[in-house]
Amino acid sequence: MTTRTHQNTTDAAPQQVPHHEAPTFGNPDQPAEGTINLVGDTGSARMEGPRNPVLEGQFPSATNAPATDISTQPFFWSSFNISPRRQQAGGWARELTQADFAISDEISGVNMFLAAGGIRELHWHQTAEWAVMTRGRCRVTMLDQRGRPSVEDVEAGDIWYFPAGLPHSLQGLGPEGAEFVIAFDDGSQSESNTLLITDWIAHTPPDVLAKNFGVPVETFKDIPLHNLWIFQGAEPGSLEADRKAAQVVEGTEAVIFRLSRSPAIKQNDGGRIQFADSSNFPIAKTIATALVTIEPGGMREMHWHPNADEWQYYLRGTGRMTVFNTGPKATTNDFRAGDVGVVRRNLGHYVENTGDDVLQFVEVFRADRYEEVSLANWLGHLPPELVMQHLNISPEALASFPRVTQGIVPIAKAIGA
Repeated sequence: MTTRTHQNTTDAAPQQVPHHEAPTFGNPDQPAEGTINLVGDTGSARMEGPRNPVLEGQFPSATNAPATDISTQPFFWSSFNISPRRQQAGGWARELTQADFAISDEISGVNMFLAAGGIRELHWHQTAEWAVMTRGRCRVTMLDQRGRPSVEDVEAGDIWYFPAGLPHSLQGLGPEGAEFVIAFDDGSQSESNTLLITDWIAHTPPDVLAKNFGVPVETFKDIPLHNLWIFQGAEPGSLEADRKAAQVVEGTEAVIFRLSRSPAIKQNDGGRIQFADSSNFPIAKTIATALVTIEPGGMREMHWHPNADEWQYYLRGTGRMTVFNTGPKATTNDFRAGDVGVVRRNLGHYVENTGDDVLQFVEVFRADRYEEVSLANWLGHLPPELVMQHLNISPEALASFPRVTQGIVPIAKAIGA
């Protein structure tokens, strides 16, 4: 028989019950969240299990989130830095599709490098292709719906756009080749799932090839029996010579846009925003973009986009973004060069420059127009009494709010806050 011993609870030491402060400004949740609530309670913050300090150090806002963060939401960070490279003679590529990054169902991305002379073979896609050059130079070709060719050279800061179904090629130019990031207007599109000329030729009966091109069957006896995908070729000659050989004619719709050299739609001492969509880059019917540059101490203002998810690629610097969702939910994460972020349409967010260098990234949207709603602009165009009753602020404070879309918060304003 088992004997149970009962302890006299009146003699037991009093149980320590965590003390949670009432919600306050900067810490609004109940129950309270964030390490700010653990003062004098070191046991609740212990992390003594298996850890990866290198990876953990990249995400300080995940380990020690602002006290204003609340709940959880789908992971909106990924990175080409963790994506495997497909390496071939002539270059390499790595990608992020929805299979890798669940939230990214509108856009998939590819980071590619072509050595000088390296060729991404002749191909086409079932989706549109947008790309931004990040370094070096690249020669691009495309044939439009009316059979008119384009042959162009692109440099760092330029973008191109090829509509779905139109054939094209890419080739790195000297001396350093070309590195770029591609965005497709479908999250499931993979760079390993393209329509390649070598595959079609190899899988067409030789007599059909001969009949189609009006040449002897023997013409095709040495064709590649496996696709080339990326391969090393001879560096092309002058752009003028290639344009002449391809019979480029005037009046063909431009497939490239000098984004980094375009006028800024918003600019102040905190940074600038430059954009390209169907209004100034007519061929870009399904992808709009903004190039955002934020100076140290600056911030991309609180805003949202009503017409598409925002797919971000970070080009330079370090930043921190908080995404606000229904629930409420608010999550903060950190970004560095090579990282990718996704913000669902209509979700509020801002991006801070957290480093000593310029923060630069592109915003890519599956839409024909670039659209955004600024929180400050909205509040600045409401009856003042309505806003004051919502926020419990004075007329004087409200009068100091910006009344227009800033794009980037000016440095002086950010420091003054």
